Amino acid sequence: MSDPLFQTLDLMAAHGATLFYAKRLAPNDNSKNQVYLGGGFSALNIIPHGEIDADDSQLGGAVRDRAKAPVRFFWMTTGRPVSAPGAQLILYPKYPEVRMSGFLRGAENAPAELMASRADGRMLILGVCPDGRVLGEVRGGHDPLTASLEAKATNLQITGVFIDLLPLRTGIGDSRSALLTALLEISRKGWIPSCKIGRSGLPEPYSARNGGGYTLEAQLGIAPNSYAEPDYLGWEIKQYGVGDFVRYAPKSPVTLMTPEPTGGYYREAGVEAFLRRFGYPDKSGKEGRINFGGIYAVGRDFHADTGLSMALTGYDRATDKMTDINGSLALLDREGTAAAIWYFKDLMAHWTRKHAKAAYVPSLMRTPPPEYSYGAKALLCEGTDVLLLLSALAQGRAYFDPGIKMEAATTAAPKIKRRSQFRIGHSELVGVYLNTSEVHFDEATKH
Repeated sequence: MSDPLFQTLDLMAAHGATLFYAKRLAPNDNSKNQVYLGGGFSALNIIPHGEIDADDSQLGGAVRDRAKAPVRFFWMTTGRPVSAPGAQLILYPKYPEVRMSGFLRGAENAPAELMASRADGRMLILGVCPDGRVLGEVRGGHDPLTASLEAKATNLQITGVFIDLLPLRTGIGDSRSALLTALLEISRKGWIPSCKIGRSGLPEPYSARNGGGYTLEAQLGIAPNSYAEPDYLGWEIKQYGVGDFVRYAPKSPVTLMTPEPTGGYYREAGVEAFLRRFGYPDKSGKEGRINFGGIYAVGRDFHADTGLSMALTGYDRATDKMTDINGSLALLDREGTAAAIWYFKDLMAHWTRKHAKAAYVPSLMRTPPPEYSYGAKALLCEGTDVLLLLSALAQGRAYFDPGIKMEAATTAAPKIKRRSQFRIGHSELVGVYLNTSEVHFDEATKH
């Protein structure tokens, strides 16, 4: 008789799931009290969700301090996905923590009895699809599937409150070791012609100078897709340029994310108006060009060229907690006018696109033609939380480093380039993940 756990994972995979998790349900994890998904906001990097909005409803005369985000959740109780249209994540900044609710509302044939129960031993199985759907199945403590999972759980990795079931699908018990073995083989290849996985599914030559990441992904068999960052056995793969494989000194800071402002003069008046008001003439003398650059970090003085400084509101640095879910990061002028605003909910939306696990691999490039070589070590990072990002921003370790410009500014058709990027020094990456380790492949693969 086939294993009921593998049957369920196979069924979820047949309906598009590529990542798989299990959550042991405590007595309080039920339809009345919601399902607890962990302290902090790290669950947002595992469970795909829609736009995060503050909940302005009131309870006992007071406005609730929480936010909601819809989840495209489907129960697999009948062997096919059945929508649970009311499913949502609830974010509680005060604690902080994330819970899921509404998973029974409007859902036909939902496992209402099990999800309303307070019985011990229940297990929630989740399949996460690249397009953002989440497939769910729940079983009782005496179910053969639960028994099978518990028997295997001691050899599976725990991510927050979730048991990572992906190794059961891949047949690779330790994705970390498998990743290191693959990266070791790539580093031993030496110089590799720049390439990218094409539509045929095979590596094709790639001549642009930004091919370091594409070439590494091609060696791992990763094809770019429109849903999320490419990954290998659940690991997001990131490469960064270094000067040599002796000191491994990064050539540039790490770009964390590139969100456009969602408020302030930039959004209200438009990028052209923003550049004409806060930008400055190109310093190399290029006629008709207006730039907006520089480093903007919380705690720094007003920038000499733009007259703006960075401010963070709604976050308490002493407790590392959000004090206002509607808080923001903003560029302000000396009069307090907001030139650009990034609201917390929008920063969270960008940050939660990051994988729960990431590997940063050093590379060298030489030309012509473009070739890359990859170092025999990597920084492995596991678990992240938007609160860690806010902490880094509050302390000035993460900062805004834009490259926004307008050319042909004196003509009727100026050309605008937007690059709103937040960056951090490579050595500071350890502060935006829960666990990090620098691993030398030769040493790691000996064990």
